[in-house]
Amino acid sequence: MSVGHAPPTGTGEADRLLGPLVAAAGGASAVAVAAHRGGRRLLAAAGTTAHGGGPAADPRTPFEIGSVTKTFTALLLADMAARGEVGYDDPVDRHLPPGTAPRARGGPVTLLHLATHTSGLRRLPPGLLRSAAPRWYSNPYERFDTADLLTSLPRARPFARPGERMRYSNFGVALLGLALARAAGSDYAELLTGRVLAPLGLTGTGCTDGPDRATGYWRGRARPGWRIPGLAAAGALRSSARDLLRYLEAHLAPGTAAQGNGALRTALTEVTRPRLVAPPGRDRICLVWNARPRPGHDLYFHSGGTRGCTTFVGFSPQRDVAFAALANTSPTLRGAFVQRAYLTLRALAAAPD
Repeated sequence: MSVGHAPPTGTGEADRLLGPLVAAAGGASAVAVAAHRGGRRLLAAAGTTAHGGGPAADPRTPFEIGSVTKTFTALLLADMAARGEVGYDDPVDRHLPPGTAPRARGGPVTLLHLATHTSGLRRLPPGLLRSAAPRWYSNPYERFDTADLLTSLPRARPFARPGERMRYSNFGVALLGLALARAAGSDYAELLTGRVLAPLGLTGTGCTDGPDRATGYWRGRARPGWRIPGLAAAGALRSSARDLLRYLEAHLAPGTAAQGNGALRTALTEVTRPRLVAPPGRDRICLVWNARPRPGHDLYFHSGGTRGCTTFVGFSPQRDVAFAALANTSPTLRGAFVQRAYLTLRALAAAPD
């Protein structure tokens, strides 16, 4: 791959960031990165949007960002809580149709439980894998919609009481997004655009494919655009290196990013407040975000993957650092791309001023 775009900071610096990530993104035709450190920004991309052709990738190229979507859903929750439209301790069934609440073990599932992966709900809704099986190697979740999600709720069998154990749950965050949309009388995509994407100027981010998107690849094979209608709040967004950097910078400087929008300014701070310590006692869990203490600063981070793309985002408020990396290839078992991206974030935050 060759650098498709480099900012005024120089191709040498762009190559130093891109090179290790390109090497870790086996099977990708495009890799994009964005970095902010101490007020300086770098945006760069390598390759083309598809193997064998397509436009050159650049920092505006849309990629599927998978579970990084969850951090946007967390920000939406915090925004609505700041407005008084929902409460963190609201039982989720308060915002669902009658008879569709998940089974409870020892107490109600709250919105906060859903945002911290402590709801007791399993990773995926019951029935999803059965409907996904015929399309497992193409678009497994495309026929599981919001109605199916609601139907699955009474059949869900929690593995623990709410608040008792932490276990990552796409099901839980998808349910959170649905509850927020119903509380606002909207749908998830429209609500997120109005409350988060538009106010932050994220014009290249949304739940549908845009022009010149990066074609996703799984084991070297092109994949169709990711469709996940029933779990949109857990993994439906597309975004670019440019938009993700702007999004992360908003977390570094909420007052600047959300001028005149007190609810969003509060929300940008609230999502980084630790809620619990994850076993074995090292990381903190905020609203969706993982927080890892480092000497003199903290790292907040999350990753995402679809059938065809892998994304990593992270930031450190104390060090004024943010970093995003995207590749149009599915995650690997060893997580080489995500691990390399995390190490890049860690190095940026640890570097002397």
